Amino acid sequence: MTAADDVAADYLAADGVGVRRHAGPAVIAEIVLERPAAMNALSTVMAARLARVCVEIGADRGVRAVVLAAAGDRAFCVGADLKERAAMSDAELLAQRPVFRAAFGGVLGLPQPVIAAVHGYALGGGCELALSCDLIVADETAVFGLPETTVGLVPGGGGTQLALRRLGPGRAADLILTGRQVGAAEAERLGLADRRVPAGTAGEHALALARQIAANSPVAVLAAKRAIRQGSGVSLAVGLEVEDAAWRAAAFSGDRREGISAFKEKREPQWPGE
Repeated sequence: MTAADDVAADYLAADGVGVRRHAGPAVIAEIVLERPAAMNALSTVMAARLARVCVEIGADRGVRAVVLAAAGDRAFCVGADLKERAAMSDAELLAQRPVFRAAFGGVLGLPQPVIAAVHGYALGGGCELALSCDLIVADETAVFGLPETTVGLVPGGGGTQLALRRLGPGRAADLILTGRQVGAAEAERLGLADRRVPAGTAGEHALALARQIAANSPVAVLAAKRAIRQGSGVSLAVGLEVEDAAWRAAAFSGDRREGISAFKEKREPQWPGE
C-alpha cells in the first residue's frame, strides 16, 4: 500500500490485526484487518486484538491520526465470523458480546482522528467499524450494508446509533430495516462515505488525508474532535458550551502561541503539542 521507506516501524501482525506506523513530521498509525481469506470477518480473537491495539494507539501521544484499512482485494470486513458463531451456545455468544463491544468501542473511542479506508464489502460489523471512524474514504469497489435484520439480528457494533447520527433517522431506517446494500456512489450521496476515490486507492487517499490532518495543531485537532463527538445529539445550547470548552483548551495552549508566531514569521509551525 505504501513504500517501505514511508514506514516508521516494522509492520506487526498478530491474531488477524496488523499495525504499521508511518514516519513523517507527524506519525500516522495504520491498523490493518488481516484475515483476507475470510474476507476479514471478525473472530473473537481478532476482536480482542483490535481492542488492545486501539488502547495502545490511543495512549500514544506521538500518533496524530489513525487509518483503519484492510488486507486483500475483496472486502474491508464482512462483519462477525458467522461460521464461528454457528458453533456457539447461547452462553458462548453472550460471553463474546463484551469482547466485540470493546473492539468497536476501541475504534470509536480513539482520541485521534480516525479515517476508514474502505474497499470491497463493508457489511454488518464491517460497516459499523467504518461508521466508528471520523471519516470514511471509499473506493469505487466499496459496498456498504447493515444486513443484520435479514439473519434475525440487530446491528450490535453501534450501527443503529452511528447510522442515525451520520445519515438521519429516515436513511438509517432504510438501510437497517431493509438490510440492503449500497455501492460507493450511493454511499457518497447518502453521506455514508465522505470521499469516493478510484478503485484500489482508498488506502493512499486515506493516508494522505490523515497526513493533512496531522499537520495541524494536535491540541486543536483533539479538542475539535471531542467537541464534534460530544456535541452530537445534544441541544444547541449544550453544544455551544462543549465548543467553548474546546476553544479554551486550544486558545491557552502552547500550540496556539506557536501557530500565531509561525503565521507572523511566514514559516511552518513546530507544534509543541501541549
